[in-house]
Amino acid sequence: MAAIRPHSARPHESTTELEKGYSKVDITSSDPFSLTKALIDTQQQKQRAVKRFYGRQNEQIKSMLLSVDQHRMTADDEASAKGLKNRIAIYGSLVGNLMLAGLQLYGAVSSGSLSLFATMVDSIFDPVSNGIMLYCHRSARHADETRWPSGKARMTTVGNICFCFIMACASAILIVESIREIVSHVGDVEAAATEQFHLSSVLAVTGAFITKVCLMLYCWPLKSSNSQIQILWEDHRNDLFINGLGIVTSVLGSKVVWWLDPGGAMLLSVLIIASWGNTCLHEFKLLIGVSASPEFLQLVTYTCVTHHRRVLQLDTCRAYHSGEGIIIEVDIVMAKELTLGETHDVAEDLQNKLERLPGVERCFVHCDFETTHKPEHRKNI
Repeated sequence: MAAIRPHSARPHESTTELEKGYSKVDITSSDPFSLTKALIDTQQQKQRAVKRFYGRQNEQIKSMLLSVDQHRMTADDEASAKGLKNRIAIYGSLVGNLMLAGLQLYGAVSSGSLSLFATMVDSIFDPVSNGIMLYCHRSARHADETRWPSGKARMTTVGNICFCFIMACASAILIVESIREIVSHVGDVEAAATEQFHLSSVLAVTGAFITKVCLMLYCWPLKSSNSQIQILWEDHRNDLFINGLGIVTSVLGSKVVWWLDPGGAMLLSVLIIASWGNTCLHEFKLLIGVSASPEFLQLVTYTCVTHHRRVLQLDTCRAYHSGEGIIIEVDIVMAKELTLGETHDVAEDLQNKLERLPGVERCFVHCDFETTHKPEHRKNI
């Protein structure tokens, strides 16, 4: 990216003159570049899209004007406030899925309905995948630094991917069983007859449905604060479709026509695979290293150019995911007349400041005295 200058400068100016020009900008001020003048009164905007645009822009400006310590404090307060609720959501989902697996096993076996077997297979896989994901998240927090120098934070993303894969496999099994059920009934004269209706089985799955509604509603306000809860919320949401459609197709299969039972199970499984596939793709992007959001890059850029009067320009700014965490790489320009100690202190202080931003796992700050060179260390791994 092109070098970012926090001041106007002519090409022939020396770095000393640049530093003098930049000294006119009071970076000790809470708003050195007068960003508050760009705030727009959204109440005066009539068009909904324009109002949303300026609303997001106002929020971004307010976020940039907050200090790094204020960002850190806000994130810590939210984490401490939701800490107990998050643990209840995680362990409550695990215990709830174990109980619901037994309940739905009874409903499927007693009725013989393929749609209820679909809900049963999904519910049995739930606690298994919950356990794997819980292990990965706990393992990420307790890493041996001598064996894992960069930490094991990416284990959380791996656990999320494993969860998605297991749930997709469970749905694939249901598709195979549905096809087998339909093929086995083709040409059978008695196939047109409806299946026997089992009230107790339907009531058991209905109870599981209500429980899943409660778990989903509990995880809803917490899903943005924790990727594990985000995955659990999606699982509860998908289970609502599975259990709901499973109940409907099972009843219709026993009251209307038999093929609605396996047909509904097959349709449901395809929808669930598509949903988990989309979630898995998102997690893979985080693991590979997708770029951070433009809003976050703007925040990093503003933090760098307002960090110290000796930072004359920002040559490069990159921020990308490494699992859930974000890695930052910035190249700053300072006067070549400065000593190594002076440039080191400015760069190290900037590195520590950026690493205090919520979600940042690591930050690398490179110092230079000009911007006409080719990018250093530009290697794709």
